[in-house]
Amino acid sequence: KDAKTKADAAKKAALKGSFSKTKRRIRPSATFVRTKTLHGTRDPKYPRKSARKSGRMDSYAVIRHPLTTESAMRKIEENDTLVFIVDKRANKNQTKNAVKRLY
Repeated sequence: KDAKTKADAAKKAALKGSFSKTKRRIRPSATFVRTKTLHGTRDPKYPRKSARKSGRMDSYAVIRHPLTTESAMRKIEENDTLVFIVDKRANKNQTKNAVKRLY
């Protein structure tokens, strides 16, 4: 009896086919919202850059050259100050440290 019911079910499935028509889903909204899926944490197999970037603004890059115009010379003589042309990207602390290191 059990084998006969199994055989009948198999016959019915073979005649019907495994792919029956599925009902179309009604989409009430015009915009498609992508489903949220699980995002795992990154676990890279190798570093994407071979070496770390070192600071490109060293003392020699910060201070370009001393200024030797007439007004700069006047400042040197009268106020005992040095005048340098400095990289535009360097800040005050970088300039100060570079002058201490180089002079």
